[in-house]
Formats: sequence, C-alpha cells, structure tokens
Amino acid sequence: MTAIALPLGAKWVAAVMAGEIVHGDAAREFSAVSIDTRTLAPGELYIGIRGERFDGAEFAPAAIAAGAAGVVVPRGRGAGSRSASLSGERDAVVIEVDDTTLALQALARAVRRASGTKVVAITGSAGKTTTKEITAEFLSARYRVIRNRGNFNNHIGLPLSLIELRQRPEIAVVELGMNHAGEISTLIGVAEPDVRVWTNVGDAHLGFFASVDALADAKAEILDSAAASTTLVANADDDRVMARVASFPGRTVTFGIDREASVRASAIVDRGIDGIAARVTTARGAVNVSTPLVGRGNLANILAATAVATEFDVPLDAMAARAATLRAARHRGEVVRLASGVTVLDDSYNASPAATLRALDVFARSRAVRRIAVLGEMLELGAHAGARHQDVGRAAAQARIDVLFAVGGDAARALADAAIAAGMARASVRHFATSDEAAEAAAALVTRGDLVLVKGSRGVKTDRVVERLTAGRG
Repeated sequence: MTAIALPLGAKWVAAVMAGEIVHGDAAREFSAVSIDTRTLAPGELYIGIRGERFDGAEFAPAAIAAGAAGVVVPRGRGAGSRSASLSGERDAVVIEVDDTTLALQALARAVRRASGTKVVAITGSAGKTTTKEITAEFLSARYRVIRNRGNFNNHIGLPLSLIELRQRPEIAVVELGMNHAGEISTLIGVAEPDVRVWTNVGDAHLGFFASVDALADAKAEILDSAAASTTLVANADDDRVMARVASFPGRTVTFGIDREASVRASAIVDRGIDGIAARVTTARGAVNVSTPLVGRGNLANILAATAVATEFDVPLDAMAARAATLRAARHRGEVVRLASGVTVLDDSYNASPAATLRALDVFARSRAVRRIAVLGEMLELGAHAGARHQDVGRAAAQARIDVLFAVGGDAARALADAAIAAGMARASVRHFATSDEAAEAAAALVTRGDLVLVKGSRGVKTDRVVERLTAGRG
C-alpha cells in the first residue's frame, strides 16, 4: 500500500525553518525542494544556499522564472524575489530566514520527524556507501526503503535526501560523511537515526587531523544524542571503534570476522576477484553467504548490513539470496571483464592507505597471467603522506605485482621508490605525473590474461585509466 505523501505547505515550511512569509499565499503547497535552478521543476520550493563560489539567493528570481512555487532567502533579501514573483506568471511564496543552510536542515529534520520513517545512519572511514547499498537491499526484502543518492552525505546532501522521507517509506538508509570534527554531530542532529552503524576507523582525510585517534574521536560523533532506544551496530574487529562505544546509552550489536561478535563470519573462502563466501552466524541462526563482491572489506560490509537487517527481522535466507546478486557500484571495486581477455578491477572512485591495502590483498589472491597495478596518489594525508605512500609501495611489492604504475606527485614517487626498495624490479615500476599519461601506457601494455587494478584519490582522476582500458569494452 502506497503511503500518502507528507504535504509541504508554505505555512508549515516557514514555521519549521523559523522563517517568515514576506510574500505569497501561506496555504500554497510545494511539490518538492530544490537548491539548483538548472534542475528545478515547476511547483518546487527553491532554497538559496550560499556556497563557496556562489550565493544561491541571487538566483531566486531565476528560480521563480523557471516556475518555482516558492523561494527561501536570507532576511532582507526577499524584495527582489517579490518583484520577480509579481512580474511573472506565478505569484511565488517568498520566505525569509536567518540562514538558508540551517533552514534546509531544519526542514529536513521536521520532515524526518513527521514521516514516521525509521532511519538507519552509517558512517566510517571506508565502506560507507557500499554498506548503505547492501543494507538497503537486505531491508528491501521486507520493507519500503529509500537511500540517499550517491554520496549525498554532507550538511546539504543529507537534508535533501531526508526531505524525500515525505513519501513516508518504512525505512531510510543514509550515509554520513565528514572530513572535519563536528560534521557528523551536525548530521546526527538532522537525521536523528534510530539505528547507527560505525563501520571502521581508517586513514581517509587523515591530513585534517593530528592523528588517527583524533579522527576516530570525530567519527565517534555517530554516538551523539543517542537515547536508550537507539541501536548501534559496531565493528568488533576495530579497536578504535570498540574503545569508544562503551558509553553508548542504547543497545550495541557487533559484527566481525576476527573476533567474537553478534554477527560473525567463519569458514571464509576468498576467491579474489571472483568474490567471497562465508558462514554467517547471528543470534537468530546461521546462513551460508556467497557474493560476487570482492574482499574481506566487503564481507565486513555484508556483516554490518546483516546486523541491521536482523534488527528489523528480515529472514536470513532472504539476505543470503540478495547477497548472491549484489553488484559493486561503478568505480567501487567493480570487476570489468573485457572481450580482449583483460580484466580490470576498477576501484578508482577514491583511495586511502587502508583501502588501497585491502585492494592489494584482493589483487594478490586473484589468478592472472600478469598483475598490473595503477595506483594513484592518496590525497588529504597531510604530513603523513610520505610514510603512508611508502607503506603502500612496500605492500605492492609483497602482493605479487608484475608491473606497478604510480600516478601523481612526490607522494606517488615515494610509493614507487618504496616498492623498488622492497624488491620490485626497477624496470617493472613506472611513475607518471598524470592519469592520462598512465592510461596511454597501460593501454599499450595490457594483453590477454592480464589483471589490472586501478585505484587512486578522486583528485588524481584514475578513472581515466579505466575509461581508456574499457573504451569499446574490448
């Protein structure tokens, strides 16, 4: 049965934003919310967000011209919008607020509360998006579920996702991103999750923190403002996670591979790029799980999702059936088999040292005539960059790699030098300043039977290597 959508009436919207209607009909309803005049549809409410490079309030007249039923602008900025609305075909509602970003967040929180939807929020240094997708898939076996799109996981993207709860799904699964202290706390305050998932603590964004422990403290904001009725799903294998969850006031459920946990994997069969299988044991029984997703990192993501779905009474056999059909998102551990006989392990969406080491582990466990790794520089590591890239270089030398391409600046060169120092032949290691150069070299090198790992930070654009190798899918 389809639920009746929560209406977005102008009077209610202005009230939850602590705003004031300075023009237009308070009884008017908005069909949706937009912050972008380029994609705005007639009847929507436009919120003028101030960004680093633009002030969205300046586009309020353009939003009205495009058919917006209302606009939200800072106090004192509504006069121009009123003129535009009166001169256009539509007499748009104009709402003034103290801060448009806070107004968007307040609206999202109000929709979340009014929807009656249960909210599952996921954070961690690695695997957030994949865990979100798997969790949503498992829960969909029994419930109407929505999830935030792509990486809509920050102080603007998350509220936009939560406003979709006006469709009243039974469960929403969202991810919470961060690269500075305080950000997770803000997102928790908006989402007010019933279930919180903490996947791990790694070294992504380490350059913004004094240490990994400081980063872990920021991630621990996932515990903020919890009640006794709140459930936490935590990684039993992560010392930094477990050291911080003892004071959680609600119920804690753990998942793990190496340690005792509420949801645990055993009898693991790791097939490299062909996927992974395990026996998964829970408080409600055990089930054999096999998935085409690669590596133990993804097995941990499945365990986290299993823990959440078990809390919502999803049958284990239904989860196992869905695990067998999971597919990696584009550029996130995607295995691309080409007609030419070359296989690409495309993990080019982003990279941190811990995630790159996990990818190398999958690589080492996979059969191939020749293993070629294209590793882009890992950004946002600050003073830790040199040492962390050297760690990855040494790991690459131990991963039975035949050819290594390092892409980027001095840190990438340090990775290459460390691989040579650890035993790789100098002739088998090359450094490229850009991914375009590496792409051409890789395309000229690969032959049938080769397995190519591509991984790097988004700013290095290693996805261009994938695009070059898979052009025509041949």
